[in-house]
Amino acid sequence: MTQHWKTETDDAGIAWLCIDMADARANVLSSEVLIELNGILEPWESNPPRGLVVYSGKPGSFVMGADIKEFVEIDTAERAYELVRQGQQLFDRIEALRCPTVVAINGVCLGGGLELAMACDYRLALAGDERILGLPEVKLGLHPGFGGTVRAVRICGVRAGMPLMLTGNPVTASKALRMGLVDRLTSEDNWRKAATDLIESARPKRRAPLLDRLLSLGIARPLVRNMLLKQVRNKARKDHYPSPYAMIDLWAAHGGSEKTGYEAEARSFADLVCTSTSRNLVRVFFLQSKLKGQGKKTDKKIRHVHVVGAGVMGGDIAAWCALRGHTVTLQDREQKYIDPAMARAQKLFSKRVRNDAKRAETEQRLRADVNGDGVREADLVIEAIFENLEAKQALYKALEQEMKPGALLASNTSSIRLEDLRTVLREPRRFIGLHFFNPVAMLPLVEVIRCEDTEQEALDIGFAFTKGIGKLPLECASSPGFVVNRILAPYMAEAMHLAEEGVPLAEIDRAAEAFGMPMGPVELVDSVGLDVALHVSKVLGAAMNRPVPERLAKMVDDGLLGRKSGQGFYGWEDGKAVKPAADGGPVPADIEDRLILPMVNEAVACLGEGVVTDADLLDAGVIFGTGFAPFRGGPLNYARERGHEAVLAVLRSLAANKGDRFVPSSAWSAL
Repeated sequence: MTQHWKTETDDAGIAWLCIDMADARANVLSSEVLIELNGILEPWESNPPRGLVVYSGKPGSFVMGADIKEFVEIDTAERAYELVRQGQQLFDRIEALRCPTVVAINGVCLGGGLELAMACDYRLALAGDERILGLPEVKLGLHPGFGGTVRAVRICGVRAGMPLMLTGNPVTASKALRMGLVDRLTSEDNWRKAATDLIESARPKRRAPLLDRLLSLGIARPLVRNMLLKQVRNKARKDHYPSPYAMIDLWAAHGGSEKTGYEAEARSFADLVCTSTSRNLVRVFFLQSKLKGQGKKTDKKIRHVHVVGAGVMGGDIAAWCALRGHTVTLQDREQKYIDPAMARAQKLFSKRVRNDAKRAETEQRLRADVNGDGVREADLVIEAIFENLEAKQALYKALEQEMKPGALLASNTSSIRLEDLRTVLREPRRFIGLHFFNPVAMLPLVEVIRCEDTEQEALDIGFAFTKGIGKLPLECASSPGFVVNRILAPYMAEAMHLAEEGVPLAEIDRAAEAFGMPMGPVELVDSVGLDVALHVSKVLGAAMNRPVPERLAKMVDDGLLGRKSGQGFYGWEDGKAVKPAADGGPVPADIEDRLILPMVNEAVACLGEGVVTDADLLDAGVIFGTGFAPFRGGPLNYARERGHEAVLAVLRSLAANKGDRFVPSSAWSAL
């Protein structure tokens, strides 16, 4: 008897093996699931069926991968090696069965699920536009461990197999067919017949193209290795993210060899699984799930979204909502203010929606609405006009007259407290903030802002809407700067202090990037706009008694706004900063601490003040909202790993030598 697998043999002697994990919404390859599979295979090794078809009992999903919860229980590299070798040997036994084997992939097939599929002779996949097949282990600081580093290259070749593993990005079934990862596309109604046909066809198993087999020869591998390394170095540093480099080393040393590749893969996987990088990236994986878990289920469905304000933020919020399936009306004072937003939306839709018919449907969901007629039909109204209290309040009064009963009003304000904005509303407790970040299509976080007495149902609708458009919600109390802007402000302000001391701008950015930030603070100020940075500095400065950088104010007065004007701290060409070469200027030994520890200190203060009440959620918000080095697990986790007393000692020393801006928050004592 098995709990997670079901088997039946048809009249033709073909065995049908269904994975249907008990008490779970999706299949994962837990140790219990693999142990059961081991027992099922034993009689077939001596007495094989005419053919074997592996499929899933979960609609729209095959196998999501290994059980990541079990990763955190592995405490030594040797234990990791033992477990991964057992998985490899189990999949080797599937590959060695003396009968044709087919896997029918009916949906999401990731990580260990795809490694299981690659151990079979033939792979069927349901046709569709979703990206369902992938090897995302690199995003956990790992690489495939059940034979995937060998089989992906053996089946697809190095040109397709290595990018699949190095990026971790899933592909559609159609692309998988083109790259040789699957053998045939089928439909929901025809997959059983297609599987039977493959078994009866006796066609040879797919092998990598001839060119790829030549590239895997020992004489060619060093050249290909250098090309792969060049691509990876442009994306990630080896000291931050070692797993892609480990994958390249495996292929360069073994070329996908079945004789030596599996053993080497297991050793390499075991070395990676206990690193701080992998531990923290696994932590980030669970933090992402925790963000998604906020809010209770609600019966209120958001179908129609009305956005007021067609500037960069409002227009891009509207476009993203339409892309994710909502009917959207976009309002501004005149059509000429809406047209640029519609043009940007067209570019987004062209990039994200390849199917012509579906792209046309997406375009039709977004409508310009100068008169604001869509307000009356909207389930959610998002205000995204300029940051002015009186203007926003006047708008709310007008909107409230038109909105239908039960509709929700939200503001995209980045700095004004909700308590001040909502004073003109008849139902102030149903008013929330939905703070998106620029660029909307790229940044995953949305701050869901509440007051102390905000209705839970309004928050739950906000959470459900945010998750429904593919974003990660972070619940925040209404306070100056909320979380993301508040934590970024001292980071960018310290960059200004360093610049005033004569530290070259490029060196300031280089120090932050060496820590693991995706972008240095100087380039970040240029990217968001010096005018925006100045506004946030003024708001936070007034609330927290901090000075506004004089240099920033002067540059804004001179029209030097950064990327949007073509010149800020850097010149900008084709959307990229033109950074000067290092000129030998002074670089303080403590530059990294001066940039990073103010962010950590501010995160501690946010937790202490209850802006976010959960330390894990705060870490998650800072990672997904600011790009804080994911492999460090968030600012609070970084402080914990480094040691609170060690961090406090540095902050006190900096406060004594550089000023009160480094004084530790009183909230450290509560950690």
